[in-house]
Amino acid sequence: MRRRSRSPGVVIVSLCVSLGVGCDEEVRRPDGAGPRDGPLAEARAGDGPRRDGGAGDRTAGEPSQVPLVSVQPKEIADLLANPGMGWETFHHVASNDPSLAGLPSGVAYYRWTWKDLEPSQGSYNVALVKDTLAKARAAGQTLAFRVMTAGDDSVYSPAWLPATGCKVLSYSAGGPTLEAADLDDPTCFARHAALLAELGKQLAKEPDLQLDIGSVGLWGEWHFSGTTPQVPMPSLATRKKLIDLYFSTFPGWPLLALIGDTDALGYAVSKGAGWRADCFGDYGFFSATWNHMDHMYKQHLATANANDAWKQGPVAWESCGVMSDWVQKGFDVHKIFSYGLDLHGSLMNNKSSTLPAGAPLRTEIESFVRKLGYRFVLRELSHPATLTRGAPAGEVAMRFENVGVAPCYADYRVAFRLTPSSGKPVVVIGKQSVRSWLPGSVELREAISADAALPAGSASLAVALVDGSGVPRVRLAIAGRDASGWYPLSTLTLK
Repeated sequence: MRRRSRSPGVVIVSLCVSLGVGCDEEVRRPDGAGPRDGPLAEARAGDGPRRDGGAGDRTAGEPSQVPLVSVQPKEIADLLANPGMGWETFHHVASNDPSLAGLPSGVAYYRWTWKDLEPSQGSYNVALVKDTLAKARAAGQTLAFRVMTAGDDSVYSPAWLPATGCKVLSYSAGGPTLEAADLDDPTCFARHAALLAELGKQLAKEPDLQLDIGSVGLWGEWHFSGTTPQVPMPSLATRKKLIDLYFSTFPGWPLLALIGDTDALGYAVSKGAGWRADCFGDYGFFSATWNHMDHMYKQHLATANANDAWKQGPVAWESCGVMSDWVQKGFDVHKIFSYGLDLHGSLMNNKSSTLPAGAPLRTEIESFVRKLGYRFVLRELSHPATLTRGAPAGEVAMRFENVGVAPCYADYRVAFRLTPSSGKPVVVIGKQSVRSWLPGSVELREAISADAALPAGSASLAVALVDGSGVPRVRLAIAGRDASGWYPLSTLTLK
């Protein structure tokens, strides 16, 4: 421990607490002024009027009687698997996907056909989704999925549909003659709506799900390109009706509109959707004069007024072909990844295909994964050195930084775990959601109190971002995570 004076009237007691988390801890006397601006500087300064209702409330000019402790955790560069973002597995979960080759994955992505989910009329195979979700959770992942009604290789709509009076459309997409439900037909729409309703009903209480607004077009991509005869898209009224149905049936879920249909995209984004593009990296797969990256994606976002959609819903990329095809065709991988980050991507699906070899490419992939989606660094935390048991709450001031390119789209919250030296841990969940944390710095305050029943003495203070049940869900880009997902950062005294 060492004591030093920076200026007249400012005395700082500085010490490093050996908690194995690589942090510097600073304890200030009530007259100590902080070097930074903002809530943390005010918290450390310990003077000035307060009007936020915390235990530190005092009249102007009256100094705080409780010293404050400031902790600066150590940032890490590890690749992190977090919910709802990052490198996706495709029709695999992370525990059985060798294509990851050491990459973390926080999301498993699946696509199911209508006939998969309703093999016979009124017989719904929601267990398929639930079982997959359970496997994804066991592998440390959330689940994203899409429902499809048409494809190019087989019939995706159930065989029993025509017998219900549903109109079907015959077509070929370079292979066999196929049939797809005509969603402009009221009977077809009602049958499909019943399927979605059953999914919504049975999955309503399941967290860890996000969903493409699929159902329309080949593979649910909202187009019928290359079909013979050309299959018409449903009317705009029907497409809007379907989007409304998704929002009413799956309230609170992150929903992603496909980028190909600008009218539908604009409408879905206006209701809160993010978006998905399924030919990421196309710089010449189909034409020497036209490609998705230069001539479609940004233009469609502008037309649909969707440039800021990433602030409310996820942006998902799926590779055109797979990454090995990019390399074989000589595409610039760095340029592709930079494009994806510039548009605030949260998810990348390489279709669980083997990654291209080579150290430079591996470096590019890891750099991309490190920035994809959200990445939270706790830069500083300031808390009272002492809490009086049973007294009004004290206050913790924090400065986080989101060094990723997108927010988190789940309602996780900052929480504290107090562990007395001779008692059981107590978890205090804060009121503020991480959902609004855009890239950049976020300063916030949360109340913390100690129940009168807690034993007096020293207590460990740990921090985590938790779900509604108090379970840590988000890995922070700081050192010190324990086996239960908490970050023990400091100690305080319970009086």
